[in-house]
Amino acid sequence: MNTVEPIRDRGKIETMKKYLWAESPRNYLLFVLGINSGLRVSDILKLRVSDAVDQKGRVKESITIREQKTGKEKTIVINKAARRALEEFLQSRKSIDPRDYFFASRKGENQPVSRVQAWQLLNRAARAIGITGNIGTHTLRKTFGYHAYQRGTDIILLQKIFNHAAPNVTLRYIGITQDDIDRVYINLNL
Repeated sequence: MNTVEPIRDRGKIETMKKYLWAESPRNYLLFVLGINSGLRVSDILKLRVSDAVDQKGRVKESITIREQKTGKEKTIVINKAARRALEEFLQSRKSIDPRDYFFASRKGENQPVSRVQAWQLLNRAARAIGITGNIGTHTLRKTFGYHAYQRGTDIILLQKIFNHAAPNVTLRYIGITQDDIDRVYINLNL
């Protein structure tokens, strides 16, 4: 199994959003929620409408889930980008049931898409827009972490968000490269 990388280039992220929206609002929502929540794809795929939308059809302030991997309860505040994606997705639907999966399989069996299907759609989109690195479903979570760190989020806070044992695990996980380290020296200039 290859290690996947975050999408470091903001322009590629925006291009990926546009491509996925044109392909399917569902696929767009998967990408936007993934890069804005830091959740594992296994938890994202199981989200139902009632997890993020109240009884009046409005997007909630947060999503609370029980993580599949850890069994821990986790609450994610829905930021502006994720809120907009959720609202656009809801507007694109003729009708939606609170029990529906956001990422329902098109096979009609009332199941979410599989991790393999999610991997395929993300890879297809990445290749279509010119991303050549290793991309997978975990790319979403790593992209969240990478950009949060680049914007100044403390590594200890990211460690807690990701449930990692040590900061060095988190740094390696989010793909901090020698180029990132070199930029610290280049940009400091005291």
